[in-house]
Amino acid sequence: MPTTVADSSESWPVESSRDLYRGDWLVALRADVVRRPGAAAEPGFERWVLEHPGAVVVLAVDEQERVCCVRQYRHAAQGRFVELPAGLRDAHAEDPLETARRELREEVELEADEWRQLLDLYPSAGISAERQVVYLARGLRHADRGDFALEHEEADMERVWVPVDDLVDAVLDGRVSESPITAAVLAYVVLREKGDL
Repeated sequence: MPTTVADSSESWPVESSRDLYRGDWLVALRADVVRRPGAAAEPGFERWVLEHPGAVVVLAVDEQERVCCVRQYRHAAQGRFVELPAGLRDAHAEDPLETARRELREEVELEADEWRQLLDLYPSAGISAERQVVYLARGLRHADRGDFALEHEEADMERVWVPVDDLVDAVLDGRVSESPITAAVLAYVVLREKGDL
């Protein structure tokens, strides 16, 4: 009988927690002292946790099988990355699909007729509970971004259309390395090959 491969929810006892950073921005950093279940004789150990509201990522594919990408500077990684339109889930209680629709319109001035959730990712579960919900958007057309103004790094973004197969090659060659675009385009190709799009 095949083994089911699946993540599972689990919570280990937290003996104490202290804030390392908590300010006006959306993220916070705390240190938890955790104990392994059933190991009362072992000392607790510290784990840092980045509290994050989560994000959405949009793989927007047009009728020519091209992906709408952006090139954006990322200070923490000291580079300009090829990415997908994406954004934080910073609007209180907004459904992830609505956030994805908003981000696609605000960042690249597109809207889509067809939406499908591709993936639900934890990009760095060792330090954060951030969830990235990845959507496929098809049936694309121009949409005005309204009163949204691009600022900071977003004001310097460049929009580029990349054929799906070229993007896969760039991922596999290591020329494109940002994890959400990598996961999204590879998932898309697998589903396309299976005829499940």
